[in-house]
Amino acid sequence: MKEDECIGLETFDKIWEEIHQEQDWGKYPAEEVIRFVARNYYRRDRKATRLLDAGCGAGAVVWYMAREGFDAFGFDGSATAVRKAQNRLADEGLYAKLMVCDAAKMNYESEYFDGIVDSAMIYGNTTENIKAILREFYRVLKKSGRIFSTGLFKAGMTGYQTGVKLEENTYRELTEGSLTHRGTVHFFNQMEAVNLWEKAGFTNIQIDSLDRTEMGGRLRVSYYMIEAEKG
Repeated sequence: MKEDECIGLETFDKIWEEIHQEQDWGKYPAEEVIRFVARNYYRRDRKATRLLDAGCGAGAVVWYMAREGFDAFGFDGSATAVRKAQNRLADEGLYAKLMVCDAAKMNYESEYFDGIVDSAMIYGNTTENIKAILREFYRVLKKSGRIFSTGLFKAGMTGYQTGVKLEENTYRELTEGSLTHRGTVHFFNQMEAVNLWEKAGFTNIQIDSLDRTEMGGRLRVSYYMIEAEKG
């Protein structure tokens, strides 16, 4: 594996490079991510446990993985985001292996990772790209390794069916809600989400959800979380 090389950026939405250039984004991991890592990996030999932050952005999750002593990896399509993540790790005396890469063509060996965290990355794609990314997740995950995806935004939340419709449940440049000016957004229903992960080969699929409001109740934010295993 050549860690500094990238194989194209076919599924990466370039608007995220603009976003990362213009603002800081995602300094700390979501609570559900911490719960997943703690539940599955805290009792292991952390230095020998490879964890991947898929679509790492400015490094919230990979920072946490490195801080907790894991063999931490991360990638993103945004060079700016990866540079921010590298700088943060260096400032705090931490280390993780980071690269600029596309989620559907990751430059990692097959069966390389013990665990993968997708913290609100995969939703920003068309259905076909989501399928391709899940196949790639399956490839790089070890047998019995686990994947956790969060931020699988639900059909019906604020912003759904606004902007430009690309396909069923996929829109671009939403005009309402917390995902406004966030490029492409695919909204999930529960059956579809489970089917996508199953068709990619994952087993022992567990799905949960979170619903909340923001801005004094004016905005509704709802998303699924999936934890699954490579059978």
